[in-house]
Order: sequence, then C-alpha cells, then structure tokens
Amino acid sequence: MTTELSMPRRRFFAFGAAAVALAASGCGVGGDKSAAVTYADAKSSGRIKVGFANEAPWAFLDAKGELTGYAPVVARAVLKKLGIDEIEGVVTDFDGLIDGLRAQSYGFVAAGMFINKKRCESSAFAIPDYQVGSAFLVPKGNPKQINRFEDITRADVRMATLGGAVENGYAESSGVSGKLIEPMAKQDDILRAVGNGDVYGAAMLDVTAAWLVRTNPDANLEVTQSFHYNPKSDVGTFNFRIDDTEFLADFNRELRALHDSGEWLRLVKPFGLTAANEPDRAATAEQYCAG
Repeated sequence: MTTELSMPRRRFFAFGAAAVALAASGCGVGGDKSAAVTYADAKSSGRIKVGFANEAPWAFLDAKGELTGYAPVVARAVLKKLGIDEIEGVVTDFDGLIDGLRAQSYGFVAAGMFINKKRCESSAFAIPDYQVGSAFLVPKGNPKQINRFEDITRADVRMATLGGAVENGYAESSGVSGKLIEPMAKQDDILRAVGNGDVYGAAMLDVTAAWLVRTNPDANLEVTQSFHYNPKSDVGTFNFRIDDTEFLADFNRELRALHDSGEWLRLVKPFGLTAANEPDRAATAEQYCAG
C-alpha cells in the first residue's frame, strides 16, 4: 500500500523524520498541479513523483522534512539533465515499492534497491549505481558474536530484517529458522526493536548499519565487519516500469555521465558511500537479472 503522508511521525533516537509529500527547494511539490507519474508528463511539467521507503541513508526525510539521501540526490542530478527540476516523494513500505511503481503511484523508485532476478520480473533496473556488503547491527560488544548468518542459528537469537530486503533470503539460504528472523516494515521499527531488546540485532546493508550507529551515538549499538554473502558484490540502483524504455535509456545515459565525471562520488559522500561503493563499470543490470 502506498501513502503520501502529510505530517511527521515519531523519531527513534536521533534518526529519522516523517514521510510527507514534499515542498521544498526543488525537491517537492508546490502550487496546485500534482507532479507527474509518467516520463512524458514529467518532461512537460518539470516535476515527477518518486517512490521511496524512508530508509536512511538511501532515501529519507531530514529534520526539515526535505527528501534527501543517496538516491534522491543522485536522481535529482540526473533528472535536471533531462529537464525535470522537481521531485515529489511518495513514501511506501520497502516491499511495496515495485507494486506502487506498477500501479503508477509514482514515476520511478529511488530507494537504492538491489538488482535481483525476482525483482527484474516486475520492474526494469537502471545500470548498477553502487555496490555494498552486508553487516549486522548489534549491541555494543556483540556479546553473542553474530558475524555471519550461520551464527544466528548457533546463538539461537532473534534478528530483525527489513521486509522485502535481500537479507531475508540470505538467512533462509543459510539455514536460519524463520522463527529467528523477524521482518519489519520500517527502519525505525528495527531500531526500536534492537534498542529495546525485543530482538538481539538486525541484518542489513553495511552502509545502513554504519549510518545508524554514527547518527545514534547514544544507542549503545555497533556494526559488525562487512562481508559479501554472494561471490559477486550486491549492487543497487533505480527502478522503472518495464515498458518505460525511453525513460530508462535517458536516465542511464546521464547516470553513467555522473560516474564518468566523478560527480557521483561527490554527491554520495555525505551519506557514507565512498569510492569502494563504485560498482564495476562492466557490470550490467542484465547480468544481475539473470541471477
């Protein structure tokens, strides 16, 4: 289910802000005309809706209620080259983002979603935009020594995940009982559960875990060492409807130009991404869609 929110929701620790329909500094809406949900209309109006999951540092609302994060910042730079100057964020639970895209609730998804075979069946991915590893968000000192998915079974502890995220599949493939994995709809739900001791920790992207520890210094949490579950690095990017071939081609052209110029790295550094997160230039969405 997709919802455009109009007021902030409660914050957990120092992280987060509300998911709202945005209206600030070229990243939201203003006036009477709603932002477009198709490329043709967006080129005409200069405004487009994007789906995001309010998950820092990928796409979230800052303390001023403005849409920011790796994906919106990169998307905004690309869209300006295409004559689209404003984006309106539509918050959606992570596992509902592709359904909302197909239902034309927004023009594309800016949430840093991993490319995988299952998702490729119902959406089209841009070129790989970043690579990242996995890690665990755990209590300081990591008393249960959870460093790999197999350790969850050994220690018999419950771990949170984001609903629809790849960590759920990684846990299952590692033989972890479903009773020990608790998917949650939102990142702040995970933070609250770990902070309150409702679960031992959480499996998530290493960049995400590092961001949460950095922005919540009083939470008494730490992030484990990063690792790659698969032989090749996981990569994430933007999602489009399968039939939006013109939009995808134009977006890919300008996204590649950001990487080639070095501008991409400057844009993403504030969100904890570094040169190590640059994907292999030879990698393609088609390769990852093939499994």
